[in-house]
Amino acid sequence: MGFKCLQLTLAILKPDVVSMPHIVQDIHSTILKNGFYFVKSKHLQMSRERAEQFYEEHKGKFFLNRLVNFMSSGPIWTHVLAREDAIAEWRRIMGPTKVLKTIYEAPHTIRGQYGLTDTRNCAHGSDSEATAQKEIQFFFPEFDIEKWKTDEEPLFQSGKVQFDEKSCEHMPVLQHGTSSQGGL
Repeated sequence: MGFKCLQLTLAILKPDVVSMPHIVQDIHSTILKNGFYFVKSKHLQMSRERAEQFYEEHKGKFFLNRLVNFMSSGPIWTHVLAREDAIAEWRRIMGPTKVLKTIYEAPHTIRGQYGLTDTRNCAHGSDSEATAQKEIQFFFPEFDIEKWKTDEEPLFQSGKVQFDEKSCEHMPVLQHGTSSQGGL
């Protein structure tokens, strides 16, 4: 009996919710309750230039300046999440992009609960495997996806990981309950 492959996706918690730690904690809890693993996590602030690079596909669109200003206005959390069908599942629990629609059609989603506007919709998620790879490399250039799939994915698949709240990452468990990061 083989394990199913885990899919990776990028998740971003935007400045509107990161400014409220209790909401970040609720969202992290929701992510865990929905069977996701936190493979990598970073708490950072993007410069305006970096935000422009990330959203370059929206160049020329009316909302780009507002989005870039917002995304560089405060700290964000970026996460590489893993689970079966991670892209579709993360997008499902986030809810639709249009917050007003989401509040009525999917009020129990993350955006339905915490989103304010279409720009300040609290979260981002990759929309395809190709986009996920590109976005993961943008925020985690040191992360080797192929090496993770070979070396660590089997540990995640078999549950030989433990969540470390301080780093907000699942760590492979070696022997006797210690993680590869020196114990929990």
